[in-house]
Amino acid sequence: MDTTKTPAPNAAEADSNPVDLEKAETPQPAEAEADSAVTGEASDTDLDDDEAFADDEAEDAPPSHVGSAAFGIVAAGLGVVALSGSWVAGIVSERASVAARLELTQAADANAQIAAQFVDPWHTTAMVNGIFSALALIIATFVLALPAFSSPERTLPTWVRAVSWAGVGLGAIGVLLFGLMYFDLLLAVPKAAGAGV
Repeated sequence: MDTTKTPAPNAAEADSNPVDLEKAETPQPAEAEADSAVTGEASDTDLDDDEAFADDEAEDAPPSHVGSAAFGIVAAGLGVVALSGSWVAGIVSERASVAARLELTQAADANAQIAAQFVDPWHTTAMVNGIFSALALIIATFVLALPAFSSPERTLPTWVRAVSWAGVGLGAIGVLLFGLMYFDLLLAVPKAAGAGV
């Protein structure tokens, strides 16, 4: 009896197939980690690029000048109020008038009465309006000088500069009128006829 075994024709294929299946089914950990690392680095790089792009857009965006515009409008408004009069000046003037009348005596002459009723309130009104004018002048000058202390390419919009210059002009006129009124240079204090000087 022949005891030698002849290999089956498909034996080599059958032996090689399990090895191939194992190779195909077994994942390669090093390659998988490398792929995930590359993917992670790519996503991190994309995020960094997006953040850098957003920062560049923020730097390239022109400044809004909201604060400068607001202060310029406030300065011009204070200048207008100083020249036209405010309720603050009216209240302070009335208070000065009442205080001066209370200090009068029965024997006060006409000039003292004129000073109590008109001159003191007039000076008080001039002083309040002068304070408003000085504030307008300071704020407007600050707005116009602000670009000089920031980046050289930063300039204010034309309308903000125009409003600020208006505040400077109105404030300067108000301060001038304050000085002329307070020191009685614009209009002389009325004097009663026949009263002692």
